[in-house]
Amino acid sequence: MPVMRHCSWFLAGLVGLALVPRDAAAESVRAIYDVYAAGMTVLQMEADFELTPAGYRVETRMRTQGVAAAFVSGEQVSRAAGAWGRGTVLPSTYRSEGVWRGRDRLVVLAWSGGNPVVEAMVPPNDEEREAVPVEARRGTIDALSAMALLSRTVAGSGTCEGRAPVYDGRRRSDFAISTQGRELIRPWRSAWHGEALRCSFEGRLVAGFMRDQPRERAAAPQTGTAWIAAPFPGAPPIPVRIEVSSRWFGTATAVLLRAEASTVAQTRQ
Repeated sequence: MPVMRHCSWFLAGLVGLALVPRDAAAESVRAIYDVYAAGMTVLQMEADFELTPAGYRVETRMRTQGVAAAFVSGEQVSRAAGAWGRGTVLPSTYRSEGVWRGRDRLVVLAWSGGNPVVEAMVPPNDEEREAVPVEARRGTIDALSAMALLSRTVAGSGTCEGRAPVYDGRRRSDFAISTQGRELIRPWRSAWHGEALRCSFEGRLVAGFMRDQPRERAAAPQTGTAWIAAPFPGAPPIPVRIEVSSRWFGTATAVLLRAEASTVAQTRQ
């Protein structure tokens, strides 16, 4: 798998870590992030969150930037929608589409009886990966919904303890997140700064391995840290900084450049 596409999938799920509104009104927030690795900007991400007491819609958009775009050109849009259940989330749709290295990529999932169903996939999964067994898919949720679920704990307790089984149509992973306390993020360039909740996370691939990659290496846990805070008065807390370790080029860091209230509902599902 291209390095940038793997990291973008992992970061997109984490950017979906938006908290449930504290009142009965819907909240829509748009946030812009830059992602740095090896001392340069490699990705720009935009995230829109529409959150209501009944459910959620999350959309992330990203594209490679700078020198990285010359080597691995790509862009991707991911959308998820669902409802809140009793102590869980009930995803209804997930769609991820884009172009990487000039090749179209698409995954569309729907849920039936609490289990994901693949409705579309381009290119076919067996060109690149081992199939995820049906039993390993049962009870799984997409990455954006997983982060919404984990963040409900933060909204209720001020901590970020939680686990989620994640399936994106090609990969089956386990995510876990835990609280590390509060920390002051100091000013750096034009990035957001202030006090934030610090959370450590781990993602581990358990099925859907690349056919040409050693399984032991692919199964090694990918770890990182997310800092969560309200970016402006009255906003729900969202990630303001994310650091993800990479087996290929060190640490990728996503920083929040700006966030604003959005009045545009996410209706493209």
